[in-house]
Amino acid sequence: MRSIPTITKNLLIINILAWVASLVLHDKIIDLNSLFGLYFFMVPDFHFYQFFTYMFLHADYDSGHNIVFEHIFFNMFALWMFGCVMERVWGPKKFLFYYIFCGIGAGIVQELSQYVTLYYQLSNQFAYTVGASGAIYGILLAFGMTFPEERIFIFPLPIPIKAKWFVMGYVAIELFAAMGSSGDNVAHFAHLGGMLFGFFLIRYWKKHPDGSGVYGRGNGQQFFDRLRNNWERRKGKAGDEDITRKTDWDYNADKKAREERVDQILDKIRKNGYASLTEEEKQFLFDSSQRK
Repeated sequence: MRSIPTITKNLLIINILAWVASLVLHDKIIDLNSLFGLYFFMVPDFHFYQFFTYMFLHADYDSGHNIVFEHIFFNMFALWMFGCVMERVWGPKKFLFYYIFCGIGAGIVQELSQYVTLYYQLSNQFAYTVGASGAIYGILLAFGMTFPEERIFIFPLPIPIKAKWFVMGYVAIELFAAMGSSGDNVAHFAHLGGMLFGFFLIRYWKKHPDGSGVYGRGNGQQFFDRLRNNWERRKGKAGDEDITRKTDWDYNADKKAREERVDQILDKIRKNGYASLTEEEKQFLFDSSQRK
């Protein structure tokens, strides 16, 4: 857990605790999902706060009163797998904003899809929506747009596929499932909504790079360009604060060692991709980019 970035770790903890609490309280005739899940906006149980609370809850029991593990497990696995990377690239504040933005966007799209369903089917029997899937699908999209050429293994495929094809495949699957009439009780339009809102937010950041830090370019290159530029600016220039703490010899030796280490890591990224780095190398690279 120590190697997991702060926001990703806390999101994992909050989601798991909420799921456990829903199981415990369910036996006490208190259904957290029905209380904080997102209802259709035309029914009396709808409240605006549900746009936020629904994304921290997950299905606890199925129709046969059996405990459901798949919903929470796959969402949290994807959050850990891709959230760790994106939080290190973007930083905690913007990563959290993106996560919440995609989650709320997913809820809005789900509400609109239910409204269309109501219009065509003249039915007012709508259940609530719960789950982090909308935000998680937004993170999947962000990873695919940031590292489109990165190869990842996806079970049960025997060979790695590029992140961009992985994301496009998921979009196609969700579109097909959403347009079908399978009745699988999965909010496919919420998944697509999270991706849609994430796409527009990343595009906005790309057009406004001055206020978006490392988000600006979808292929992740700006992140590494920023690291390289920072090092180039610092080469041959010492910070006043460091000079007061160290002798010139100590400072220059330490500075040269750090520069060589960063150059080695950047060369490794160019040859093998960002995913080839160890957790220690990723953290060292991130910490070095924050130094003034």
